[in-house]
Amino acid sequence: MTDLYESQRAMRAMPRAAIQRGVIAILDVGTSKMACLILKFDGPDRMPEGEGIGNMAGQSQFRVIGAATTRSRGVELGESCAMQETERAIRTAVQAAQKMANVRVDHVIACLSGGQPRSYGLAGIVLVEGDMVREADVARVLASCDIPDYGSDREVLHAQPVNFALDHRSGLIDPRGQIGQRLACDMHMLTVDTAVIQNLIYCLKRCDLELAGLASSAYVSGISALVEDEQELGAACIDMGGGTTGISIFMKKHMIYADAVRLGGEHVTSDISKGLQVSLAVAERIKTFHGGVVATGMDDREMIEIGGETGDWEHDRRTVSRAELIGIMRPRVEEILEEVRERLDAAGFEHLPTQQIVLTGGASQIPGLDTMAPKILGQQVRIGRPLRVHGLPQAATGSAFASAVGLSLFAAHPQDEWWDFEMPSDRGAPRSLKRAVKWFKENW
Repeated sequence: MTDLYESQRAMRAMPRAAIQRGVIAILDVGTSKMACLILKFDGPDRMPEGEGIGNMAGQSQFRVIGAATTRSRGVELGESCAMQETERAIRTAVQAAQKMANVRVDHVIACLSGGQPRSYGLAGIVLVEGDMVREADVARVLASCDIPDYGSDREVLHAQPVNFALDHRSGLIDPRGQIGQRLACDMHMLTVDTAVIQNLIYCLKRCDLELAGLASSAYVSGISALVEDEQELGAACIDMGGGTTGISIFMKKHMIYADAVRLGGEHVTSDISKGLQVSLAVAERIKTFHGGVVATGMDDREMIEIGGETGDWEHDRRTVSRAELIGIMRPRVEEILEEVRERLDAAGFEHLPTQQIVLTGGASQIPGLDTMAPKILGQQVRIGRPLRVHGLPQAATGSAFASAVGLSLFAAHPQDEWWDFEMPSDRGAPRSLKRAVKWFKENW
């Protein structure tokens, strides 16, 4: 376990070092596709030292100089289940992107949607040493957060301070330099299964790539699909992928909750395949060209030629009405949205000042979803596309690329994470905290 992580010790400095060299690869490890973007960072001060806490810390200009996608193989529910297949898919995507960019990259920042993410809200409070808040005070208040025992088979993926309060003033983004006595902090922590991270590191190593950073797909999708006002006032991003549907809730420009439903677009494809007795490839084609979830009177008369390659002429020449196809797709899409609604309710989403919900990801493009989703999730629902990024090819601007684009923004504008601060090593911190700090220091 420790041996595996020895090489990851300098992980936190890696993106900075790679960006200083000028190029880094972004890898979205999905269930249905592998997307790789190669970013070029401009200017002599490619990554200036960020002063603030938050997503504007460490601003940096970049453009996309290479992009490629390939069909994902060996990944189920956002987790690698066949290592050689995953490795081949990663290599294919990265090599194609390198060829387009005409550069070689050896560091990648990756995002993953599996690993059964779990969210924790933590709180800490300390007395300020002196009359002004310094870096050491911020480190102490973060260290004072009581870490739950999240299990030896899980690792911390994100640990971000989301709010500071100094005496009676709350809602501070960065308390450093301010005068006060009692400093309190709220932190959001996200854990995932260790095995999922280890498998990804193993696959990347086999491709001669070094993991220079890791993020949750739900988190980075929110960064790219939610507009600034939504991130500030409170909104949920629902990233409907192939194998999983990621959920993230943002407030005051920070993620305060994340979860994932282990259902996605591929489950809809599988239902069509079983319902119409066709191969998954044919089912995917039918879903893409004719799919939908809201039936109208016209759909009874619109016939779809199934086609197929079984060699049985009668079987391959069958037709179904679009209404029948919608009848197969709708229950599964409803199930996904109802699961999402349950998770949002459990997270207390209805207590936010606004209940804006943004659907993104490849499966959010199913026709009729915009009229069906508000009935299940609430009235304020929109389909979101990722922000425009300089140099991004037209083919990569759709909802399916929300997490890849968000990961680029995450690489360029990293938010402060807990382990960016020099932790006090004494003070009798709880055992679980010490273990967490040790892991952070070794890996990041």
